[in-house]
Amino acid sequence: MDLYEGMPEPVAKAWERGLTSGRAAMSRRRLLRAASLAAGGTALAACGIPPAAGSKGGDGPGDTPDHSREEKVLNFANWPLYIDVDPKNKKKRPTLDRFERESGVKVKYVEDVNDNNEFYGKIKPQLAAGQDTGRDLVCLSDWMAGRMIRQGWAQRLDPARLPHAVTNLEDRFRAAAHDPGRQFSYPWAGTACIVAYNKKATKGEKVTSVTQLLEDESLKGRVSMLTEMTDTIGLTMLDMGVNSERFDEDDFNAAIARIQKAVDRKQLRRFSGNDYMDELDSGDIAACVAWAGDIVQLQLDNPDVEFAVPERGYLFGTDDLLVPAKARHQSNAEALIDFYYRPKEAAELAAWVNYICPVSGAKAEMEKIDKELADDKLLFPDARMISKGKNFRPMSAKEEAAYEEKFAKLIGA
Repeated sequence: MDLYEGMPEPVAKAWERGLTSGRAAMSRRRLLRAASLAAGGTALAACGIPPAAGSKGGDGPGDTPDHSREEKVLNFANWPLYIDVDPKNKKKRPTLDRFERESGVKVKYVEDVNDNNEFYGKIKPQLAAGQDTGRDLVCLSDWMAGRMIRQGWAQRLDPARLPHAVTNLEDRFRAAAHDPGRQFSYPWAGTACIVAYNKKATKGEKVTSVTQLLEDESLKGRVSMLTEMTDTIGLTMLDMGVNSERFDEDDFNAAIARIQKAVDRKQLRRFSGNDYMDELDSGDIAACVAWAGDIVQLQLDNPDVEFAVPERGYLFGTDDLLVPAKARHQSNAEALIDFYYRPKEAAELAAWVNYICPVSGAKAEMEKIDKELADDKLLFPDARMISKGKNFRPMSAKEEAAYEEKFAKLIGA
């Protein structure tokens, strides 16, 4: 079966672009400070997540036979380099190994989510046929998790088996447009698309907005934006005063036109995927649209790399854990989700992946690991940064095809 069979050409091209230069092609540098990992306890408080009235979804708890009790196994599909490892033995994953010891569940951990759409293409035939995908737990970006939930291809989670998750999920993650009430998914990590710059390359000038990226003459020819449509267009719309959660076609077209002007006058050096990191590090790129997790990593090496949360907002999202429909081991999957919502384990994970931690109490645990990381707003955002986060609204299939075609022309893909 052709992965792109039946897919509009613009969307197919966008998928391929993601595999070669976008998030799927990430080669994150992992700078571990594992020697200082400390033990800590977990405190529980009683609270819950309200259910969403009238939400669609897949199987509810108990609707699909659960073989967790007699089969102490769990098949977990995740992104590459998205879990902590032992710096002395890369085959060991400290938090996951601890889960196995405590739970008695053997985890088959596979890094086969290289791209949301590519992975969706792998499991769609089984899901459409009402069959088990062979995966009990998957980690997908929020918009793809939402697609699976809307199609009825995710199992409703049982809050009774998720005491730490229900209690420790930070409030700002509870209201999710793609999963109201968090009935089907929990965040593995939060993501943020922001503005970054090399202050040596800018001669000390701060770069704090998309307007500067697109119009500041001193940056001409030394600016990059991302090949990810939602991030680049979404951040540009926010800069224009447009809410990325409620835009229309005219708003989208205006953002395209604005960036096109910068392309025409050679303000932009190029559109790039994860490879912008090396150029920002060296100063070949003075400023760019960037992923926050990358900037945390760069800053550990290079004090000249700075970031800015644009005054008009930044693109916020999550990578979510969910149980596919017909999975055999839902209870085992829920046990793992709940394990990573214990603050100590959440902090250890965040110290390695360097993305926004969604777990209350994890910051206090991070202070025992690395106080600098605990104070980093890109891992533990303060109230001001939290208030500025906006999602890119869900698109219909027709919109996605049209928007991707326009964006592909813009970036020359």
